[in-house]
Amino acid sequence: MSELSSKQKHILVGTLLGDGYLYQNRYGSCYLEIKHAEEQKDYVFWLHKNLSDFCPSEPKQRKDNNQWKFMTSSNDDLKSLRQNFYPLNKKVVPENIEEMLTHPISLAVWYMDDGSLDFRPRSHYAFSLKTNSFSIEECNLLSNVLKKNFGILSSVQNTLCRGKKYPQIYIGKAGRDKFLETVKPYTLNCFRYKLPPL
Repeated sequence: MSELSSKQKHILVGTLLGDGYLYQNRYGSCYLEIKHAEEQKDYVFWLHKNLSDFCPSEPKQRKDNNQWKFMTSSNDDLKSLRQNFYPLNKKVVPENIEEMLTHPISLAVWYMDDGSLDFRPRSHYAFSLKTNSFSIEECNLLSNVLKKNFGILSSVQNTLCRGKKYPQIYIGKAGRDKFLETVKPYTLNCFRYKLPPL
């Protein structure tokens, strides 16, 4: 199988920072799984279209929870990504993420996967990236990469959820306009609710 295109790699980086998951079987083959709720069906099909040359089948809807999902075939590039994102079989932020998170489409995919908008008419809007599964150190690394690679200012906040604190990246007044300018051209219509109606 041929190598992945640059666009495909950028998309994969975005979804691996978000909801995407890379499986590895006992033979060392790696497969990407994508799954989202019915409301994000268009997003699943968009991902599938962009990754279709290494997807053996069309997205299918699960009967138990109505999620749409698909899996890719194995690929050497996926193995490399697996080594970066799962060095000890647990998802982490790769140390070289600065070299990987360089294209706006990666940031937009990450935001569509795991981002949220706090919008209050005439008074306030801000973005956040739900990085709950990463450590504060990893989130600080990502925040620094946002500034260096995209000129987006952000901060890391420890938010309380069900009695436990989780770090997340917060993009407020200082960085929100640049963030919006960066992700808006790539944000699908099914995620327009994540963009302020400005």
